[in-house]
Amino acid sequence: MSNYHIKHLEEYFSVYRKSVRDPELFWSEVAEEHFMWRKKWDQVLDWDFDKAEISWFKGAQLNITENCIDRHLYTRGNKTAILFEPNDPKEPAIHITYRQLHERVSKFANVLKDQGIGKGDRVCIYLPMIPELAVAVLACARIGAIHSVVFAGFSATALSTRINDCGAKMLITSDGSFRGAKSIDLKGIVDEALEDCPGVAAVLVAKRTHAEIHMEAGRDHWLQPLLDDAYGDCVPEVMDSEDPLFILYTSGSTGKPKGMMHTTAGYMVYSAYTFKNVFQQKENDVYWCTADIGWITGHSYIVYGPLANGATTVMFEGVPSYPDYSRFWDIIDKHKITQLYTAPTAIRALAKENLDFVTSHDLSSLRILGTVGEPINEEAWHWYNDHIGKKKCPIVDTWWQTETGGILISPIPFVTPTIPTYATLPMPGIQPALMDENGEEIKGNQVDGRLCIKFPWPSIARTIWGDHQRYKDTYFSAFKGMYFTGDGALRDEVGYYRITGRVDDVIIVSGHNLGTAPIEDSINEHPAVAESAIVGFPHDIKGNALYGYVILKETGEGRDRDNLRKEINQVITEHIGPIAKLDKIQFVSGLPKTRSGKIMRRILRKIASKDTSNLGDTSTLLNPEVVAEIMKEAL
Repeated sequence: MSNYHIKHLEEYFSVYRKSVRDPELFWSEVAEEHFMWRKKWDQVLDWDFDKAEISWFKGAQLNITENCIDRHLYTRGNKTAILFEPNDPKEPAIHITYRQLHERVSKFANVLKDQGIGKGDRVCIYLPMIPELAVAVLACARIGAIHSVVFAGFSATALSTRINDCGAKMLITSDGSFRGAKSIDLKGIVDEALEDCPGVAAVLVAKRTHAEIHMEAGRDHWLQPLLDDAYGDCVPEVMDSEDPLFILYTSGSTGKPKGMMHTTAGYMVYSAYTFKNVFQQKENDVYWCTADIGWITGHSYIVYGPLANGATTVMFEGVPSYPDYSRFWDIIDKHKITQLYTAPTAIRALAKENLDFVTSHDLSSLRILGTVGEPINEEAWHWYNDHIGKKKCPIVDTWWQTETGGILISPIPFVTPTIPTYATLPMPGIQPALMDENGEEIKGNQVDGRLCIKFPWPSIARTIWGDHQRYKDTYFSAFKGMYFTGDGALRDEVGYYRITGRVDDVIIVSGHNLGTAPIEDSINEHPAVAESAIVGFPHDIKGNALYGYVILKETGEGRDRDNLRKEINQVITEHIGPIAKLDKIQFVSGLPKTRSGKIMRRILRKIASKDTSNLGDTSTLLNPEVVAEIMKEAL
């Protein structure tokens, strides 16, 4: 297993040096030893960051589903591949073995072919977190169709925009979905979206809620009868290494969503390699990533990465608060989960609740904890470490993006010593650089700057679907010969990286560059504060001043607001200095967030600047109602 499973710190440094000294040799060895290929590559890597052109394993042929399913059938056929935990805890969990997954994927792939879908066709998937979602994704990959999963919380407008942008011929959905105590009319949203999508010829509908829905004659088909009639084996399409695997949309800071296009071989190799190392997967583990497959985290670390390693991966349909706030801990106890990978947003929400929800469950099966989506603040890190990991489970604070396809900077558990709020060290093959505003690389340690990557890694997105110029302009034009992440970072005295937030979340106040993340971290240290978000707003003297939106814990609700404002600024002064004090502090009941838990600072900036004429589309937010409330109470 050379190069593949890192178990010691010396081994990490040795592997890392090798990966940087000769990346092509390093990745060719990983690829050759651990995957099934129909044909080996002619060239490991061909790249030009100036043109934003990258290809890995050129000339190789493979099918990713053979690597995720078929090759496990003889050794792990009866092992659980996907463990489905439904929204309602009274409904039994479903174990799908690798052999059953093979049959389900084959049948679904044959249904797609019967409906006229072939290699290169785009299929849009708008499903809740039910097994059909993972199966649909793999069925597309089986026949070479390009899947584009849209999170099933997006509005009809957001859905139709994505369908039309990728030119999808088919949509896969369900009658409805369950989310906590609510059921959602997904098919109604689909019908509205498809009024503006002339290219969609067929809609396959899975039954989940058994609600009465409209079925358009000639276009809409119930999925199950088609699966029942389908043949249970499907010869996998042989794909070129650089054939597109999927398109996944990520919100642009401006303009329409960006369809990040990932290809087959490099994505498979990197997602599998990082899964194995970041989660130190063992044969009998039960691994749970709480994300939705509608996001890149779900693609790489619920579906492809775990299955390529023959792991048992959990799919959870519900929410952490239903039927009460013990749900996560109940699932860990029930299924003896060994790795938990979740978002800091979820951790902060759960940390606000009574600790009895946690202590009434046996969490001793846990070995590794992970976080994803944003840098975790120190208070949440300690709560997670103390109460969930019992100070025995390393926390992997993973940094990566939709565009990167896999984790780029992260501790390796039991290998890398961890520090709260630090993503620590780059994964093998990742060459980070910190850049100053003049485009020069900042050498040495105890520095901060804009985070770039100097050299391609296998799972980097290859383009923005239909708009390569935008891809080039967004990621490769700010710093010549570099991939620009859009994030700021600091490198400490030992070379550990800490992500300080989006560069557009760096606010210049009186000539000082202030990252929002460290200020929020210090505010969140205040015992009465649950969560906060900082934005800049125009100031006559300073250029910009700082505006804080603060959610209080229940213990802080009855407190005198003016005193609280003073205390919060005192905490900031102590942690960062008086320059970072907030000019305005607004107490709010919630923050506008995307479905993946990211705070929509663009909206908060506009409210702080009293520029509320055009807030853009807020319908895709998790909690659009909170925007009106914040505007009404704005200072």
